[in-house]
Amino acid sequence: MIRVVLADDEAMIRAGIAAILGSDPGIEVVAQAGTGREAVDQVAGHRPDIAVLDIQMPELDGLAAAAEIRRLRPDTGVVMLTTFGEDTYIERALALGANGFLLKSGDPAELIAGIKAVADGAAFLSPRIAKRVIDQLPRSNSGARERVSVLTPTQTDVLTLVGSGLSNADIAARLHIAEGTVKAHVTVIFGRLGVRNRVQAAILAHQAGLVQSLA
Repeated sequence: MIRVVLADDEAMIRAGIAAILGSDPGIEVVAQAGTGREAVDQVAGHRPDIAVLDIQMPELDGLAAAAEIRRLRPDTGVVMLTTFGEDTYIERALALGANGFLLKSGDPAELIAGIKAVADGAAFLSPRIAKRVIDQLPRSNSGARERVSVLTPTQTDVLTLVGSGLSNADIAARLHIAEGTVKAHVTVIFGRLGVRNRVQAAILAHQAGLVQSLA
């Protein structure tokens, strides 16, 4: 069961998202919050697998709440809720270690898929957001290529698949290795590349030319 804390200052939107998540038998919304401060308190109290945070909230905005949650509960995945026009926040949220971005206007199935992907250890960007993020990256960056050159061939393969959005289980199946081995590779990759999570690793993979840009 994936345990979720959901935070959004708009009660109707929060109720709608909670209903969508609650429709999946594998997801439980254990607490809700209307402010960023409440979100941090609920995460501290309930220790969920995932915190779903609206970017713009009173008392403490979603970005500040994400930073506190990452500090207090580094094992809790952070998924940001956003509207299509909030591009300026994406880079900041990535730097804070957010694991995913979901559009409020997205398909309900996408919301559930995103929560499950992050809970499974993958990064998840709503496809429309992912395209805008990737399209803004240099097609090939010599600095990024130099950074990934420290990886072994197997680690490079793992990074490429992380950049393609695959979970650890999917990568293990693709490379015919144990999932625990993939997790170990990912940990080493993060350390060698100086990235905090799979979203940052995926962006670096794109910058290094390991993954083709989205069509």
